Amino acid sequence: MKKPLVALLTGAGVSTDSGIPDYRGPDGLWRRDPEAEKLVTYEYYMGDPEIRRRSWRMRRDSRALWAEPNAAHRAVADLERSGVPVRVITQNVDGLHQLAGLSARKVLELHGSARSVVCTNCRARGSMEDALARVDAGEDDPPCLECGGVLKPATVMFGERLDPVVLGEAVAITKACQVFFAVGSSLQVQPAADLAGLAADHGARLVVVNAEPTPYDDRADEVVREPIGTALPRLLAGLAA
Repeated sequence: MKKPLVALLTGAGVSTDSGIPDYRGPDGLWRRDPEAEKLVTYEYYMGDPEIRRRSWRMRRDSRALWAEPNAAHRAVADLERSGVPVRVITQNVDGLHQLAGLSARKVLELHGSARSVVCTNCRARGSMEDALARVDAGEDDPPCLECGGVLKPATVMFGERLDPVVLGEAVAITKACQVFFAVGSSLQVQPAADLAGLAADHGARLVVVNAEPTPYDDRADEVVREPIGTALPRLLAGLAA
C-alpha cells in the first residue's frame, strides 16, 4: 500500500531543545529584548552601521552554529529512513534538519540559512563560520571580500520577500500531502502560516504541535500541547509503523 506523503512545517519551537531560543514564545527573544528585532530588519541593518555591528556580535555570541539536532529533528529523519515520503518546510535557518540526516533536497528553508552569508551588492556567497572568524579577528562589520559591499546572513530578514520559487515549492507540497504537521510554529508569520490552512483545505490531516494556542487550532484534526521533543517522536513513530 502506498504510504502517505507527510509534510512538516517546522518553526522555532522545534529547535529550542537544541539551545536555540524561539522568538515569540513566553520567553522568546522578541519579548525579552524588543530592540533585538532591529538586528534582523533589513531597513535598519542596511541603514545603520551600529545595527550591523550589534548584529554580528549577536551572531558571534549566539553559538547557534554549534547547536546539535535534538530528538524532534532525529524523529523526522528516522521517519524518512523508514520509507515514508517526507518533506520539511522550515521557518528555521539553523540547518538542523539536514544535520540530523534528512536529505537537503527534502528540506525547504523558507527563511534561508544562517550558515551562509551573502553580499547585498554582488550576491557573492560565503560561509557564516568564515565571516564570524573575521569578526573574532577584529572586523566588527566585515565587508564582502569580492566587492566591498555589505554582507548579511543568507536569511530572509524582516522587510525582505521570501524567495518565490521556494514558496511555490512549499505550496505545491502542501497541496499534495496527505498529512501536514505544524510543529513549533506560532503560525502568525505569513505567508508560511497560511500553509496550515491550505493543507486542511486540500484534505490533509492537520496536526498542530505547539505549546501555545495558534490561529489554526480550530482547523486542526489534532492539537498537541506536549513538549515537542517527546510528542513529535511519538506521533511520527505511529506513522512509520
